[in-house]
Amino acid sequence: MSRTQPGIEHHPDLLELRADYERATATNRGQAVEAMGLLIGTYLAASPWIAGFNAIAGFNALSTIAVNNLIAGIAYALLMGGVGRGFERTHSKAWAAAVIALWTIISPWCVAGEVSSWRTITSNVIVGVIGLAVALAAAATRPGSARTAGRAMSDTPGGVRRG
Repeated sequence: MSRTQPGIEHHPDLLELRADYERATATNRGQAVEAMGLLIGTYLAASPWIAGFNAIAGFNALSTIAVNNLIAGIAYALLMGGVGRGFERTHSKAWAAAVIALWTIISPWCVAGEVSSWRTITSNVIVGVIGLAVALAAAATRPGSARTAGRAMSDTPGGVRRG
């Protein structure tokens, strides 16, 4: 007689961990981090036109830093936009957003072409630092922060719950 075992996706510990992550990201802090991430990504994408460095040195074509910021801003917003929903599946997206924020900080010195204007450097460094802080806050969200006091894990081996 053969016995079918349920898959790992139905394991009680995995289901509980997913529920804990959902509770952690449903908090006001989790939703605020996601909203800030979307705003930062949108600003980064639009910053060449907001700060006025989309066509440096009088050229009508887009500068390389404008294209860089447009792509990085869209990527950052897309990565941070999914953090609040299904966090256990998108936790690594926050770390990828942190890498984009670091790139935003150093990009004025790394991108080819005429990009080293005061507005470019100031805008990228400020939005990069804020974006890095928000991405790290999203990556630091832990499921234990949303647990109630009565549901805490016991000190017994294997994490067996009491009562």
